[in-house]
Amino acid sequence: MFKYTTILTALAFGLSAPAAMADDQRLHFTICGDESWAGDVTAKYVAEWEGSNPGYFVEPEYIPWGQCQEKATTLAAAGNAPALSYLGSRTLAQLSEAGLIKSFELTDEEKASYAGPVLGTVTYDGKIWGVPRAFSSRAMYYNRSLFVEAGLDPNSPPETWEEFLAAAKAISEKTDSDGVGIPGNSSDTPMQIFLGMVYSNGGAVLDDEGNVVLDSPETLATMKMWIEAAKYAQPGVAAYGAKQLIPLFAEGKLGMIFDGPWVRNKLPKKVDYATAFFPHGPSGTHSSFLVTDSYAVFKGTGVEEQAESLAKLLTAPEAQLQFDLGAGLVPLRNIAGVEKLIEEDATWAPFINVIPTGGPEPVIPDHAGLNDILVSAIQGVLLGEVSAEDAISEAVELIEELN
Repeated sequence: MFKYTTILTALAFGLSAPAAMADDQRLHFTICGDESWAGDVTAKYVAEWEGSNPGYFVEPEYIPWGQCQEKATTLAAAGNAPALSYLGSRTLAQLSEAGLIKSFELTDEEKASYAGPVLGTVTYDGKIWGVPRAFSSRAMYYNRSLFVEAGLDPNSPPETWEEFLAAAKAISEKTDSDGVGIPGNSSDTPMQIFLGMVYSNGGAVLDDEGNVVLDSPETLATMKMWIEAAKYAQPGVAAYGAKQLIPLFAEGKLGMIFDGPWVRNKLPKKVDYATAFFPHGPSGTHSSFLVTDSYAVFKGTGVEEQAESLAKLLTAPEAQLQFDLGAGLVPLRNIAGVEKLIEEDATWAPFINVIPTGGPEPVIPDHAGLNDILVSAIQGVLLGEVSAEDAISEAVELIEELN
């Protein structure tokens, strides 16, 4: 690990790299977050790659969440792109349209090793623009104690929308807590959870050709169900996102919430909870909203081939599983260790088992615009400012302009 560790030390103290590396070619590698997020796994495999690729050294740069993607794209636009960058897959379409990143060629064996529709989250215009690195699905968390207090069976979570609404109503009426936490602020949580419900009713945002198909009976039914659910939610839903709902759930003030697997590590041990699939609508089956972050290789660095080989090593099945477990993420490749996770901790089950029927985060050039449009529609409906029909119709028109 000499070169990787030395570079980290040099960067930390503002020093230059050792003279022995003066002739080595640099691979600038930008990473979101910090080393606490399975950084030891990344360092291990970077060092392995360097050992197999003499003449090259990797210069990792950890950048805080909320800044990392903007910095990578800004550097690229200025002609000083990183060789390899950790990015939200939602940015891939925009970067490919701008000609800033190169596509990946995966063998049939490599493609088959990914779980369910994972590769669909990094595919745009028929090409794969990033190799998946961090993957997550969404599921329902429910408070078993509140279920018992409300006269519900804590071992039989809601399977359908009808059962979900009945459970939320019972908790609201028979306990001092609200039945369900519904996100409605300007973060990306409202879109993710709402689309998880749309997918669970057989709906979609885009079809296989990239056409906007959100204006459908399945979406309308979902919006109307969400209006009904809001009757049993926390007051002032427009002020709440995941950061506000998780503490309320942890305090026993909400019977149910929807979120990712990392919440399992945030809840105090005293919370008597379980996890379950999203309840499904009359036109669908259990589904979820699938989110992928990935490694993208920027053009024009002169080390594109090396950056791609590093990305593939970091995301090879065994290395990827080590990263997933270290970071608390849903395993995204099909290997034996995944089944063992569920055997050891049943709360993993809905996050992993839903992958084959989950719906991908829509890949369109202006993802931020998509989120703003859908959140505005959801807020307008939940606040009673617009009908479900008009909100969906207007949202589709605006999304088509983006697409």
